[in-house]
Amino acid sequence: MKIIRSIFVVLLLTIVTINVKAQATNAAINNVVTAYLDVKNALAADNGANAEAKAKVLTTQIAAVQIKDQATWKKYVDKLSFDARHISETKAIDHQREHFASLSKNLYAVLKEMNANAKTLYLQYCPMKKSSWLSDAQAIENPYYGKEMLDCGSVKETLKAAK
Repeated sequence: MKIIRSIFVVLLLTIVTINVKAQATNAAINNVVTAYLDVKNALAADNGANAEAKAKVLTTQIAAVQIKDQATWKKYVDKLSFDARHISETKAIDHQREHFASLSKNLYAVLKEMNANAKTLYLQYCPMKKSSWLSDAQAIENPYYGKEMLDCGSVKETLKAAK
């Protein structure tokens, strides 16, 4: 009976430890998502200086994610860091938007594979740019063309919040 009780306690502690790690991972990933959405909003508002500042926060949030043993994160972290850093090093909005397309593609892949987003996100697509981005609202606010074509695009997929 003592052996069964000991096994039960070990299993319970293992489950709790795994759950705590998953929650910490999801929280870190969601800090990245929040910072990404700030960059997206700055680009949609045609504000290269704000996009630069928000991308610096994004770069910090990406670096803060401590997932050493997660294959998906390991596969994309350098790509995410590269694009966020490039956006953070210039106020030139055209250059920022080029890197934002790649950043969006890679963050989508991370979220799709890891199912770590805390809130529902929408994959939106700009047919003129032939690129996608993530948004926390269904309403289109195109970060590739900003005020020039703010509502150009459509929702292609909904990423439900992780449970």
